[in-house]
Amino acid sequence: MAQETCKGGAVANHDTIQLEAFELTLQDIATVEIEKLHALSIGVGWPHRPKDWQMLLENGKGVVAVDAIGRLAGSAMWFEYGPSFSTLGMVITPPRLQARGAGRWMMLHIMQQAGKRRFGLNATRAAKRLYQSMGFTIEKTVFQCQGEATPVATPSLPAGAQLRAMTPADFNAVIALDAQAFGAGRAALYGSLLPVSKGLVLVRGQRIEAFSLCRRFGRGALIGPVVASNETDAIAVIHPHIVEHAGKFLRIDTREETGAFAHYLAQSGMTVYDTVTTMSLGGTWMHDGEAETGAAPKTWALASQAFS
Repeated sequence: MAQETCKGGAVANHDTIQLEAFELTLQDIATVEIEKLHALSIGVGWPHRPKDWQMLLENGKGVVAVDAIGRLAGSAMWFEYGPSFSTLGMVITPPRLQARGAGRWMMLHIMQQAGKRRFGLNATRAAKRLYQSMGFTIEKTVFQCQGEATPVATPSLPAGAQLRAMTPADFNAVIALDAQAFGAGRAALYGSLLPVSKGLVLVRGQRIEAFSLCRRFGRGALIGPVVASNETDAIAVIHPHIVEHAGKFLRIDTREETGAFAHYLAQSGMTVYDTVTTMSLGGTWMHDGEAETGAAPKTWALASQAFS
């Protein structure tokens, strides 16, 4: 079996890696109990609940690194959106193992599983250098905004627009709008998101032009995805979620640093808590420049940092 020498002198083949005095073996993440995965993410300070992990497993594939006595030492997942694009996420590696090449080893394995395609991911500060060394290029910053929801005055509804609850009949229109903004179809993901989310759509005439979802996640609730062609529509579809969660923990992940949308989030109690970096390999991922003029929909809030 082919071998490679990883950073720190570790020797790896496709399924095992030797790190100093102990060996790690790869195992299909689908075979691991949720409780163990939950403990792994808690160990690095990530807020995912067991139910959040369940949704990840329903929509992605991946591996875990297991030591000789069955303890989890890391994880990595990939999420397929059509034949040519995937996001990578849930790459968890303790710092001392990442420094010895375990993170690279797991990343190479899941990218090999996924096959030749474009990849996108959101990198923590600790992992960004690793991904750059693998050829990923920096595109944008994601701002993790969270806090106690504090509703501000109801924004004016855009002219000619109506806001209503999302219904099952909206499914095709919503996933088509998301595909325009995201750059790939995510019908299967929405099949998981919609049953556990409260959705709102902004309609002009008979056409859905913006939407938002909000669901339980981590410490409270998460708004996302949010898709719209302009800031006014984006604010309109998230305001009712903020009102509903007044006084409660609420989170939204966005690539908006300035402008009316970012200002509205800060006013509503969701200030920047942390950042991650959107990166890509094999071709540019972000393509939302036209949305600034209202010409095309774009993603104003992520479904999650793993799903993006």
